[in-house]
Amino acid sequence: MNALVADRYLVDFNRVKPTLSGAYLPWLDQAREEALTAFLDIGFPSLRDEDWKYTSVAQIENGRFVLAPTAANQAAAADVAALALPGARLLVFVDGRFARELSHIGALPTGVAITSLARVLEREPERLQARLGYPAVDYPSGFAALNAAFMNDGAYVHIEAGVALDEPIHLLFLATTANAATHARNLVVAEAGSRVRIVEHHAAIDGAVYFSNVVTDIVIGRGAAVEHHKLQEESLRAFHVAAVNADLGEDGRFVSSSFALGGALARTDIDVGLNAAGAQCVLDGLYMTDGRQHIDHHTRIDHAQPRGTSREFYKGVLAGASRAVFNGKVIVRPDAQQCDAFQTNRNLLLSEQAEVDTKPQLEIWADDVKCGHGATVGQLDPDQLFYLRARGVDAAAAHALLVFAFADEVIARIDLVPLRERLQRLLRTRLPAGALP
Repeated sequence: MNALVADRYLVDFNRVKPTLSGAYLPWLDQAREEALTAFLDIGFPSLRDEDWKYTSVAQIENGRFVLAPTAANQAAAADVAALALPGARLLVFVDGRFARELSHIGALPTGVAITSLARVLEREPERLQARLGYPAVDYPSGFAALNAAFMNDGAYVHIEAGVALDEPIHLLFLATTANAATHARNLVVAEAGSRVRIVEHHAAIDGAVYFSNVVTDIVIGRGAAVEHHKLQEESLRAFHVAAVNADLGEDGRFVSSSFALGGALARTDIDVGLNAAGAQCVLDGLYMTDGRQHIDHHTRIDHAQPRGTSREFYKGVLAGASRAVFNGKVIVRPDAQQCDAFQTNRNLLLSEQAEVDTKPQLEIWADDVKCGHGATVGQLDPDQLFYLRARGVDAAAAHALLVFAFADEVIARIDLVPLRERLQRLLRTRLPAGALP
């Protein structure tokens, strides 16, 4: 990493460290110091790194992003109301900090905790020490180390054993400050036999330039079920880097969906560990790009124990001179016999300038398994367009109908009705006005 960039982050860290949540906790202070040291050693990923060879983060490295001031809160109740998911318990974070006055959590049943990470650090820090107070580790990238050093707030969700929360939880992260950096850290713990649905939503009030660096850790106990839906509609001038890490226990189930619509540059890493027998995961995703957007998804499913099941289904719709990257890796380790894994990635290019790099991967070290993968890249089928035109559908409507049907195949898989309807409305806004009824 450039020495000037390293010095800048070191100065910023020393400036803001006393103001970060839990700064008075010796174990957390040490963890942050070690994370910063790791970041300065690792640096930002470059095109020489295999997992980043199609995605340059030079604009983030060279940008001058500073931690948003504590007093910044330019979000209004009307902004939140327009984005809030009907029927959900709502936690709002503005520029990375919990906004209690904009949130609507409601009365919680016994065995459910929904609050901010900063609040837990203030009142019950022992709940987080095992997760946040670890010694220096091998961070998957400099972004993960940067998040660990600068994390200040985020969501904390804990569902005790046997508890099922019927209402979904909507985590709304709003960006309002230009040139701000936020490093949100979310932790979800679902104990044995519990059930919870979470929507992690990133949006902007205006079209500002900013940098959002998010880490979400999900721990799923024996027989527990967690749905995690991530909706990224950041400013089209913003930079968004996110990691979702799921650790599954015996017979645990994880359903993930990732919808990427915004950002000038957006990267999401999803890492799922099927670490006990019978664990299951479903990973779905849809990315839609236009202009000169660049959206990257890297997923990793690690079958470590027997009888695991994984399904992955990602689609991309690319227009303009945009670019997308999809890398899906499935690992089946020697002890993971009788596993069943399949992944699919399909991409639709709407212009000659759009480009996608897709790389599905299987790494199999066991012999009693069922595994497969596939990837396609293509344009709209002229026969299907002709079929619609021959039945009186005009060219724009025929084009829109086919694009909608292609993308909606992913959206329709969502059981959470308010989210599914929200995504279908967003999809319509990406199509020519009036093209669909």
